[in-house]
Parts: sequence; structure tokens; C-alpha cells
Amino acid sequence: MTKPFVRLDRRQMMIGTAAAALLASAPLAAAQDAAPNHGGVLNYATLGLDTSDPHRHTGSIAVQQLYVEALTSIGPDGRVEPFLAERWDVSEDGKTYTFTLRDGVTFHNGDPLDADAVVANIERVRNNVTGGWLASAMKLVESVEATDPRTVVLTMSEPYAPLVNLMSELWIVSPASKGWDATIETPIGTGPFMFGEWKPQVSLTAPAFAHYWRGEDLPYLSAVEVNLREDIDKANALRAGDLDIVNVGRDVARRLAQDPAIRTSTLKDSTWYFVSFNNRSPRPPFDDPKVREAVMHAIDKQAFMNFLAPETGVLSNQMVMPGHVYFDEAIAAADAYPQADLEKTKALLEEAGVDPSEITIDLVSWQENYPQVVVQMLRQAGFNVKHSALDDLGAQNRLGQYDWDVAVMASGPRADIFLRYVRLMSDGPNPVLWGGIQDAELDRLIKAAVAETDEAARKTLYSEAFQRVLDNDYFMVLGHAPNAIAMREAVKGYEPGFTWSPNWVSGGIAQTFLIED
Repeated sequence: MTKPFVRLDRRQMMIGTAAAALLASAPLAAAQDAAPNHGGVLNYATLGLDTSDPHRHTGSIAVQQLYVEALTSIGPDGRVEPFLAERWDVSEDGKTYTFTLRDGVTFHNGDPLDADAVVANIERVRNNVTGGWLASAMKLVESVEATDPRTVVLTMSEPYAPLVNLMSELWIVSPASKGWDATIETPIGTGPFMFGEWKPQVSLTAPAFAHYWRGEDLPYLSAVEVNLREDIDKANALRAGDLDIVNVGRDVARRLAQDPAIRTSTLKDSTWYFVSFNNRSPRPPFDDPKVREAVMHAIDKQAFMNFLAPETGVLSNQMVMPGHVYFDEAIAAADAYPQADLEKTKALLEEAGVDPSEITIDLVSWQENYPQVVVQMLRQAGFNVKHSALDDLGAQNRLGQYDWDVAVMASGPRADIFLRYVRLMSDGPNPVLWGGIQDAELDRLIKAAVAETDEAARKTLYSEAFQRVLDNDYFMVLGHAPNAIAMREAVKGYEPGFTWSPNWVSGGIAQTFLIED
């Protein structure tokens, strides 16, 4: 029996739908009423591309899924869908997964997608990739075998509830891809577009794949040109017609929505915003719990969210929004920092023997406007703040050195709640945004949660894990808001999905086309 493990709660879906409606400049039906048109190059700029190896990424799923696909995908309502696998069965003990592959799928080099290729991908991630999104899951893979050309049987050493959702980000690449035995340089996938010329941090050209499995008419576009530069003004480039689909800030989206030539929408899942401490190598006085509490009491979450997303922002003290299946009402009710309290900040600092005027907080963020809100709040509490606003690679490198005190960051939509928790684990992938937490008990609770097949029991374990995060003041959640996507009205057939992926089995970039302005 096919069993999707995590589904979008009705209230969460309503929040996402309402957010999209607030930003939309035209009804989706009106935007999609044109007949499909073949040809044209779509200019696309959302998230970047940090590696050419799909198995080694640290978050660049908005570009990679143009050319690589997985056994499953996450639909716009958050449900897991069959993708390269047309179905799957799960054993009663939750350990064995049997995937049946679609017939007639080929890689971009013409080789058929078969079970041996899928097995090779799973083994490559399990044996050769460390620190990636799926590292923890792959450690539990006891065996994987091709029982016939279309059947893959994967057996885990213990029940692993997130697996089917997580397989949506284990992209299947031809073992013939250049660099397979080390770092893939030219990935050969099965997607609607092919990996063409890549200029890191500049551009990627992705020409259409003429033999795409979803139908001889797809994709409609002749190519996608991905702009990877971080120094461009996406809004102005969109207005000028130099870009067709972009991610923009919510304030920019509101202004763009007034332009009849532009349509705005949002991803269906949320991005969550947080303030984290350097947990790997905390410097005095931030190794003192009282000082951490003092910093948190100085932050006004409501004011932050009012600045960030006045129409669509949702306050939360958890990694998920109210209404999500893993949201814990008891944790919400016991929020220790529901609003700013500068008197408590002052009292805690006095108890710790700390004069904030003698302390300079080394604060790291991306080049966004919202971290400045937190910077000003900390200065209002009497601290000096040295703020380093960096581009994506610069921020990742700086955070990874653990020579900072506080970070103001955000983390986007994920295919499964585990992909949020895994980055809090001691051996988790790309843990730098959360200060590199090293906590064996937290690791144990998260591992117990993912091994639990009963959803209610799993939720209890995740709640215990998050309570430990709160008890140790590793980071402070500020709230949630959906990410805004803007596109020219000449773009038809496209609506953002649940995550940053532009391609899923029931929609996305393969069905996108351009019409004359």
C-alpha cells in the first residue's frame, strides 16, 4: 500500500492560499488561459546553484530540479506524489520499501532509467556522500537491490518514517555522468531540461530535452536560462523583461503586484525566521545562559514580523506554523519570549555581571533588510553590534568558521519535517545557520522520532526534541512567512509549488510556456 507520511494540514494550506491571494495580481485561471506555445527561452532567477553534483548540494533545489528528478516529488498541496517511481509499497514493519519504476523513462544520454541505475544512485549517496541532506537516512539503509529492471527494494535497519518524502530529494543521475566516482561535473538526469553550460555564480543554460518522458509535447520551452548572480536587481530586471520568473522580497512583491504586466504568488510552504547563537564555539559572555536569555528578551517578535511580512507573517516559537501537524500547542502556550521585555534583559545582564555597553555582538546575516530590525533591537538593549551582511557563499563560509556570536537567518520550505530537524543534529548537513549544535540527547530524540511509525508518538518525540532546543537556548524562532515569486504575465502554465522545486509530477516548469507580450 502506498503511504505518504506527511501531509499538509488543512489550516496550513489555508494560510498558504490566503497568502498567495494577498499577493496575486491576477487570478491563476486568467493567467493560464492561453493555448500552449512551443519555443522560447525562459529567464529564471530564484535560488542559486552551489554545486554541479546533485548528491552534494546544500540547498540549491530550485535549479537542480530542472534537469534531475527523483522517485517521488512533493505536490503543491504538500502531499508526496509518485514521480520516477509510479508506485511504492511499504512493509508492515516499516522497514522495507518496494519502488516500481515508470516504464519508458530515459536519461538525457538516451540510456533507459532502470532499477540498476537507481540502486547505483542510492549506494553512491550512502557510501560516498557525507554531510548531505540524506546522510542520516542513508546510514540506515541495510540493503538496496534491483529485483528486476523496474523494481527497487530498499531495506532499512529500522523503521524510518520520513523516507518516502525524503526520496523526493535523492535525485537520480546516470552513472555515466562525468565525475561519477568523485564529484559529478556534468549531471545526466531525466528532467525536462538538460545541464548545459554552467558558470558558477553567473549562469546556467539548460536546453530542453526532446525525449522527456511526460509526453512528446513537453517541455514547451526550448531552454531555461538561469541567472545565478546575486548582485542583480531582480525586480527591475523583471520589469525590463530581462527576467521572467524571480524570487523577491514581500515588500517588492507588493509593489510589483500593481504592475499589470507582472503576476505575483508564493510558495505553498513557509520560510521560518530565527536568531541563533554560536553553539559550537560560544565566546564569553554568550556561553552564559543568562546572557542568551537577556538577548532573547530584547527581541520583539511581533515587530519583526510586522516589518517582514505584515499581511502574511505568522508568529511562532517553533519550526512549523500553527496548524501544521507537528505544531505543539503546549510549547506555544509556554513561550518564554512572547514579547520584548527590556527590564528582564537588564535584570538578567546584571545577574550575569555583564555591562552591555562593554559588549560587541558579532552578528552575521545575509544581505537582506530584515536582520537590521534585530540589530536595532539589540542596540536598543545597550549592546554594541558589529553586523556582517554577506552573500550566500560568504555567509556560509563565515558561519562555518564559528567565530561569531549571533546570526539572523531564515530556512525555507522542506519536503518533510525531518529536513528541518536533521540540521540540528551533531552530524547534520550544513548546520552552520544554527550554530553547529552538538547535543547527543537531542540527536537521540530526533533519531527516535524518525524511527517511530505511529504519527502521534512521532510528534511527541519531535516535541521533546524541540523542547530541548528551547531549554538550551540554541536559537529563537521569530515567525513564518511564505516566499514571494513574481513573473511576467507572458509566462503561462506556471504556479509555484510547495517547495522551491520548479518541477514536480503534476505541474511546474515542464508545463510552462511563453506568449508574446
